Formats: sequence, structure tokens, C-alpha cells
Amino acid sequence: MTPTLNRARQNLAKAIATCFTAAMLIATPAPSHAGEIPTFAVDASWPKPLPNNWILGQVGGITVDSQGHIWVIHRPRSLTDDEKGAALNPPRSKCCVSAPPVLEFDADGNLLRSWGGPGEGYEWVGREHGIEVDEKGFVWVGGNADNDNAILKFTADGKFVMQIGTIAPSKGSSDTTQLGKPAETAVDKDANEIFVADGYGNRRIIVFDATTGAYKRHWGAYGKPPSDDKQPPYDPNGPAPQQFANPVHCVKLANDGLLYVCDRMNNRIQVFRKDGTFVKEWFYEKNTRGNGAVWDIAIWPDPKQTYLLSADGENNEIRVLKRDDGTVVGSFGRSGRNAGQFHWIHAMAIDAKGNVYTAEVDTGKRIQKFKLTSDALR
Repeated sequence: MTPTLNRARQNLAKAIATCFTAAMLIATPAPSHAGEIPTFAVDASWPKPLPNNWILGQVGGITVDSQGHIWVIHRPRSLTDDEKGAALNPPRSKCCVSAPPVLEFDADGNLLRSWGGPGEGYEWVGREHGIEVDEKGFVWVGGNADNDNAILKFTADGKFVMQIGTIAPSKGSSDTTQLGKPAETAVDKDANEIFVADGYGNRRIIVFDATTGAYKRHWGAYGKPPSDDKQPPYDPNGPAPQQFANPVHCVKLANDGLLYVCDRMNNRIQVFRKDGTFVKEWFYEKNTRGNGAVWDIAIWPDPKQTYLLSADGENNEIRVLKRDDGTVVGSFGRSGRNAGQFHWIHAMAIDAKGNVYTAEVDTGKRIQKFKLTSDALR
């Protein structure tokens, strides 16, 4: 074989090998981990304008029901005169009039129904705070004004069903009949129990029968008895606080029975079993003072409930956490007035498609939708 022919055969073999390698690289895509992390983009067109010249005040709670509908409770009494100008006598301006406290939207932002406020047979709260819709379609609401020491249960159409506690002075964190400005609730459909983050006045989680309202159990931080004794100021460099601070601001129940609690001012999430057994805790932005860094939690809707989303109303961001160990794997949002920014993000919820809905208080007074933009539900 001549040297020239041999070199030609060698070059041909190299070319074939190169093409085969390239084909293998094309046929075998590299694994992608970035798509597994939830990422979002704001939907600035959501919700659609309210009818009847209505406007929202501070939004004290938001949740998603089993139909994928978004329920909101807001505070009509938080509207300023210039915001509710059309409702004054005589009218101050063309706009606006307060919407009813409870509103239901579909995922496209259409208003489906609204109701709420004082009525026969129950005591409406002084400052609306927290809303939950259970698997049976019952709507639970609460409040955090000085004597809002009760939660109320209604049908989806606003028919009163039951009241736990009364609109009267609190009796403290050891009392089993009265609440202490409860912030949020979570319903365990299997055990037919309602867990209450209790709250702005008390320092505990308390559990009732969701049908009868009968008391079941309660506990404080680390599963210990709660104390209403004055606590030292929060110290980011000090030992972990042994009591919840006010407010105990959220409670969320995962499918595996783990219960997640927002200890807002102490910048932490504490995790429990449903019987109150303490499991673990995670701290976030420990140097945050003011109103604290852990305001609400939402559980990711994949079968394993892989992530938690945590709303931070002081730093005005949402953190994406791994549910198994609390590691922060992403975040979005910042302080501001533009779409996609927050002022006192107070509560949030996630639908089955991974879309996030947020609610703002103080002067924020709005709800927003963030669409899932990654492949985090595959």
C-alpha cells in the first residue's frame, strides 16, 4: 500500500469517527437541571378590572381551591377617602366603591362571586385576615383587629355555618375556647381537623374539629407549651427563641403530614408532625428586623411536593426552597410598585399548574399572578 493511499484511509476513518461522535451527542441530550427549579413571569393583565366601580383595600389573604379558583379576602375599612371617593356622601370623586370582603376569581382573572361582611347569626371581624377553602368547599376566614379572636366558616355562597371563638378579648395562649387574632388556617381533610396559626395575639398552633369546632390540641414553638410572657427582642446573633413571636403568621399542611409554620418575626419556619411533635426549623435572612422575613408559605403542586415557596414581606421577595432540607434554590421579586414587584407581600397561593398568586397589604392593596415559566412540574 502506498503512503498516500494509507493516509487517505486514515483520514476517512477519522472523519467517520467524528461524524459518529457528533451523531451520538445530538441523539443524547445533556441532562438539564435548571428546568426543574420553578421560575415565573408576572401576568400584568391579571386580574381583570372589577365591576361596579369596585376597588380592593389591603388584601389580608389569598388561597386556591380544588377547582383552581382564587379566593381573596380584603379590608374595605383600609381604603382612604380618595380611594373610596364615590362612596362618600356627597361623593368626592367618580371612583371608587369598596368591593365586598370575599371575592372568587378564575385563573383568567374573571370575578365569579363576592360576599362578606356583617350578617345574621355571626360576628364579622374588625380587620380581615386569612382565607382558606377546604376540600368540601367551605370557606374559612379570620381577622386580626384587637378583639378578632375567632374564625368563621361559610359555604362558598357566603351562608354562615360555624364560628369558633368570639369577637371579644383574648384569654391567652393556654385557653381552649378563644383565639388570639388568628392569622391563617389549614384543613386536614383526612382527619377533618382545622389547624389555626394563632396568631397576632397568641403564640401557638391550635387544632379544632372542622365540623363541630371542638378543641383538640395546641402547642407552641418546638412543640412546647406556649407562653405569653414578654420575650426578649429578636437578636440575630443570639440563641434560637424558645417561643413563637407574634405573629404566628401561617400554617400549611403537606400531603406527607408535615406541618409548616411561619414564625414571622423570628425569621424562621418550624416543621411539625400533626400531633405537634417538633421536627426541624430553618432560618432565613436572619439579620432582618422590622416585620420579619417569613410571612407565608405555599407548597409546590408536583406529586412529591418538592418545593416550598416562602413570601418575605419585609424584603419583598419570594424564595423557592427545597422542602426536604429548606435550601434556597431560587427567588423572585423586589420592593417596588411595578408589576412583578411587591410592597408588603402578605400572602400567596399556588394552583395545580404552578401559577403563583400574591396579596399585598399596607399601601400595596393588590393581587398579582405569576405564570410558571420553567419545566418544574414534569
